[in-house]
Amino acid sequence: MKKFNIRKVLDGLTAVSSSSAASQPGNKENDLIPETLQSEHFQLCKTVRHGFPYQPSSMTFDPVQKILAIGTQSGALRLFGRPGVECYCQHDSGAAVIQLQFLINEGALVSALADDSIHLWNLRQKRPAILHSLKFNRERITFCHLPFQSKWLYVGTERGNIHIVNVESFTLSGYVIMWNKAIELSSKAHPGPVVHISDNPMDEGKLIIGFESGIVVLWDLKSKKADYRYTYDEAIHSLAWHHEGKQFICSHSDGTLTIWNVKSPGKPVQTITPHGKQPKDGKKPEPCKPILKVEYKTTRAGDPYMILSGGLSYDTVGRRPCLTVMHGKSTAVLEMDHPIVDFLTLCETPYPNDFQEPYAVVVLLEKDLVVIDLAQNGYPIFENPYPLAIHESPVTCCEYFADCPVDIIPALYSVGARQKRQGYSKKEWPISGGNWGLGTQSYPEIIITGHADGSVKFWDASAIMLQVLYKLKTAKVFEKSRNKEDKPSTDIVDEDPFAIQILSWCAESRMLCVAGVSAHVIVYRFSKQEVTTEVVQLLEVRLQYELNDAESPDVGGEQLPAGGTSSPQTSVSHSHPSTSSSSSDGIRDNVPCLKVRSTPLKQSPGYQVELVVQLVWVSGEPPQQITSLAVNSSYGLVVFGNSNGLAVVDYLQKTVLLNLGTVELYGSNDPYQRQPRSPRKSRQPSGGLGDISEGSTTSEDRCKSPTSVLTSNHQQLYNGGCRGDGRDSSFSRSRSSSVTSIDKEAREAITSLHFAETFARKGEAVATPSLWVGTSLGTVLAVALSLPPPGEQRLLQPVIVSPSGTLIRLKGSILRMAFLDSTGAIIPPSHEPWYEPNAFDDRDEREKARKRRPVSVSPSASQELSETHYAVVCSEKQAKVLALPSQASVKHSITETSFVLRSDVVQMGSGVCVACFCANGHIMALSLPSLRPLLDVNYLPLTDMRIARTFCFSNNGQAMYLISPTEIQRITYSQDTCENLQEMLGELFTPVETPEAPNRGFFKGLFGGGAQSLDREELFGESVAGKASRSLAQHIPGPGGIEGMKGAASGVVGDLARARIALDERGQKLGELEERTAAMMASAESFSKHAHDMMLKCKDKKWYQF
Repeated sequence: MKKFNIRKVLDGLTAVSSSSAASQPGNKENDLIPETLQSEHFQLCKTVRHGFPYQPSSMTFDPVQKILAIGTQSGALRLFGRPGVECYCQHDSGAAVIQLQFLINEGALVSALADDSIHLWNLRQKRPAILHSLKFNRERITFCHLPFQSKWLYVGTERGNIHIVNVESFTLSGYVIMWNKAIELSSKAHPGPVVHISDNPMDEGKLIIGFESGIVVLWDLKSKKADYRYTYDEAIHSLAWHHEGKQFICSHSDGTLTIWNVKSPGKPVQTITPHGKQPKDGKKPEPCKPILKVEYKTTRAGDPYMILSGGLSYDTVGRRPCLTVMHGKSTAVLEMDHPIVDFLTLCETPYPNDFQEPYAVVVLLEKDLVVIDLAQNGYPIFENPYPLAIHESPVTCCEYFADCPVDIIPALYSVGARQKRQGYSKKEWPISGGNWGLGTQSYPEIIITGHADGSVKFWDASAIMLQVLYKLKTAKVFEKSRNKEDKPSTDIVDEDPFAIQILSWCAESRMLCVAGVSAHVIVYRFSKQEVTTEVVQLLEVRLQYELNDAESPDVGGEQLPAGGTSSPQTSVSHSHPSTSSSSSDGIRDNVPCLKVRSTPLKQSPGYQVELVVQLVWVSGEPPQQITSLAVNSSYGLVVFGNSNGLAVVDYLQKTVLLNLGTVELYGSNDPYQRQPRSPRKSRQPSGGLGDISEGSTTSEDRCKSPTSVLTSNHQQLYNGGCRGDGRDSSFSRSRSSSVTSIDKEAREAITSLHFAETFARKGEAVATPSLWVGTSLGTVLAVALSLPPPGEQRLLQPVIVSPSGTLIRLKGSILRMAFLDSTGAIIPPSHEPWYEPNAFDDRDEREKARKRRPVSVSPSASQELSETHYAVVCSEKQAKVLALPSQASVKHSITETSFVLRSDVVQMGSGVCVACFCANGHIMALSLPSLRPLLDVNYLPLTDMRIARTFCFSNNGQAMYLISPTEIQRITYSQDTCENLQEMLGELFTPVETPEAPNRGFFKGLFGGGAQSLDREELFGESVAGKASRSLAQHIPGPGGIEGMKGAASGVVGDLARARIALDERGQKLGELEERTAAMMASAESFSKHAHDMMLKCKDKKWYQF
């Protein structure tokens, strides 16, 4: 092998780590495989973001384009059109979005941020970009208003002033409405910040301004003075017009609504307290909570709608947040699951001076988006077609499978369709703008998420979309504790005892295995038929760690010949309750953490329980959480490990085949000097998986570097464990990894498991079934499996498990193992094809399916002696490739200063590579089998616990992680996908005719009624209003112009778009040239005119008159 140096950037420092491939005899085997993957096949870019916008802060809707925009507290923008059309953009500053305004039907959006900047977004391109920004220096922005079909944006500030911005040029007008001119001169107090601005629907020249203190001013823009002032002694939260412009309504901090006639500022026409109890003696009703927003919408046929949020009475303690819909005499109070951030009423017309005809209300909640149908009785909600329920229960783990069997998505969809809730509105989803992209990727992709409540969700992730297929509730297998006091004292976590920790899924056989936080493993089979299970099959496993201290009686289980000092113990329990419980002196022994239900379990079509395996308490010590898991349908085995040891279970015979401490796996080969363990605390500190939901730093074995010594699975990542915000819980610090100095703690966890049909022993001639076990101390051990013949014999004869003596050492905890054949292709673990387990009528078919030899994809059946396999092993620090059966190896150091969090061996087009994600945020790819570096990108500067737990790579250059507790971010590391991304993305803007303006009618035209227009250009333009103060705000050109498009085009769109941009540029230059020529002609014309005038003036004058 060649010797090579890799330059890489780690932790932001340029460090050269020179790694040499150790030349060993037998390495020429590696040179026989031509490697097709080159670094030009790799490029990293974000593709799409799915899920609910995390911490939303504002929302707006374009009624013509039918696009919804949501802004968040971290400066993100999410745009939603028809199902499947969504887009994510980010403001660079990361400041909260306080308000959004569409330029209706223009394909543009204005955003106002908490850092007092406003931005104009161009939505006419697939990846929206900022065209202009304006940053206010001296005043804080509190409210913006952009009238329909106007280019002048009103910006209200905390000081009570209103500035006007030209949206086309993003410059300030010299026209300013100062607070002291707006309020009465006699008033001594400041009116407070501007909380509302809008123009009279019937007269654009009149602007209504609401100040926080309760003062409302009707301002005449032409005469630059206040026409009317309306005062009320309660603070104002919002304001809305009646479409005829003669009345408006205000919502106040004491839970009241006041309705005012424009021309009678003395007192409100009507005061309503929607949720106040009316006292009988005619006194004012008792105050309620503030009404945060009110909307007033009219209909041609009936009463107007008043829709409001907040305003509940103070004695409704514990009541959920409500949206109130008042229509005529009826008042409907709609309870929401989460606090209301904002709501919008969707109306038939974009014109404010026409009957509004509301048909739906979009309610943005802190953790959900709800759309209510106003046209149907009972106000049903629409079924939400977006994948916004990822976080219904916090995500605790996930796996990504690209290129699945084609029949799996229809199968999951058909069983999931029966889980749909009823009672939704019958109408089409009202947010229906945009167009889908042209998806060129045709392969099926599935994302599986495990959740804190024990549920598992399957998502169809094909062609950059996301849609839920099926949901499995694993908690159904266990007894539910009725109340808090009833909680079993055997719990090892304080909350979320059913949380999913690890998923193992075989797409071909559809076998699913989950490991939960309470040290339990459940094996599921997929069935299209409903079945009732009388008794849930249960195995209890006593997996304990003992080193030279105690001998314990052997209860059962297959013993290894090279066994150590401790004895494996298992109790098999098919009946309930548990075989034994707490002993008389109160030490818990042989009890599992959860109680499996004893009543019959009705199992719907979909995933059905085959077997539950539980680890039990041992002499007062709780079972350790499971750190690795694998299932194999061809062998009928499930295997799992924790920091105590390893258990192999035969789920067909429902027996435990092997139950060993990690030390005993080595037999006499143990390379470590171990000390007897120190006594441990029996109760573990809580810090369940669900904690990552809000970005705290719970540490699990798979996410922290076990080279820093495993003391307890629940040990927090930092001393004392900060349960703070996820942004601080970063992995930026480096780790020392002294692998051999393990005197402090003799624990060695099982961190990785892999079934393979390969050469388990050195020099073996035939590939045989085997299990490969990786540990936290960087050891890989191979275990040979001897399986009985298939069919009847498989259910009667035992599977024999024996160590092979093969031992591979790496630096750092083992993360991933895989096997390649002699051509360099991945050998997938063998599997059996899926069959219907509950086909009762068709018993013969079932027998045939059983007797069929399981599909072994490895070429072992026709193996010649010269066949070579390659074992690929990746640890936190290194990758290693071994040629089997000779066991000659090539090693490559991945990172010196950080450690790998996730590593996968993936298919990329015609080749195979190792993809790694490091704690310092680097994403790397290495070729196989020579481990040449193909990609190294510093992708995420700070990696928090959530990203560490949820990051996963898949085939065809796909990867994903949870960017926030509610959102999945998908990325690609494939050059092909990056280039085709532009075509795959949906379009937000589609050309639509703006509806016609409402008719003024004959009499209104005759007598001067109807809407009054205003020449804003004349009022606010520079010629009349003058220039604004330069120090007030600075203009920042955005990257979204032609320059920005150039950058976007270079990597994504390709030559066609470049040509189009060149044409645009040429057009722009030609346009500029034309303008310049026109200006020159105009100046020449004016010069000739002046010369002609001069000539006429001087024609009759004599020379002495000059």
